[in-house]
Amino acid sequence: MILGLGLDVVDVAAFAEQLADGASGFVAATFRPGERRRGASDDPQRRALHLAGRFAAKEAFVKAWSAARRGQPPALAPADLDLREIEVIDDGFGRPAVRLHGPVRAAVEQLTEHVPPTVHLSISHDGGGAAAVVVLEHP
Repeated sequence: MILGLGLDVVDVAAFAEQLADGASGFVAATFRPGERRRGASDDPQRRALHLAGRFAAKEAFVKAWSAARRGQPPALAPADLDLREIEVIDDGFGRPAVRLHGPVRAAVEQLTEHVPPTVHLSISHDGGGAAAVVVLEHP
């Protein structure tokens, strides 16, 4: 059973500008160390493209999670949502996946009576954009 669907699109040029502001703390507040390492590159455009896709995935996950809670208040207040708890990994073959941590993991598991839902993730890049789609499915 599909619990929720989320889609997000990120303008890579605007995202690159945000990344260029090293004083903002955005990267450290949004991405786990492994995500930052996988996105490391001497080419700022390549780094921006990689991280923009991961950011779109995190936002798409939040939208799918929200859709799964239709008619209910958010499980976590927006101020309490730490995007680092939504980690975008790959399966060893370059296919993206989501690994949840901390309070986000606990709250999402409550959707399906403490059985983690299956998270389907697709990330795409084209032209100046990065997009991601997330489907939450009850196992």
